[in-house]
Amino acid sequence: MKTRNYTPEIKERAVRMLIEAANDYPSIWSAIKAIAPKIGCTPETLRSWHKKHIDQTIPANVQAQSDKERIKELERENKELKQANEIIRKAAGLEAQAEKGRPPK
Repeated sequence: MKTRNYTPEIKERAVRMLIEAANDYPSIWSAIKAIAPKIGCTPETLRSWHKKHIDQTIPANVQAQSDKERIKELERENKELKQANEIIRKAAGLEAQAEKGRPPK
């Protein structure tokens, strides 16, 4: 399958056409299916351009996306710290047993 490269101007124009014509169609998908052949791309390609445009222009989406990334990072860090604490707890228990003269389990 041959891929086609579209210039940013074509992408921008296509998304603008979609936004302007969206009210003339019952759904955004029907607008996408009608406009995509006029541009010479597949409906899925136009849909992805539109989604990227929406994600970049709506600050709430941008904020939510950065919040999601931050939450993932914090969850990962939390998991690592819990693992480190568990290792320290086990090591402290082994050390205490060794001081009392008991063999480690």
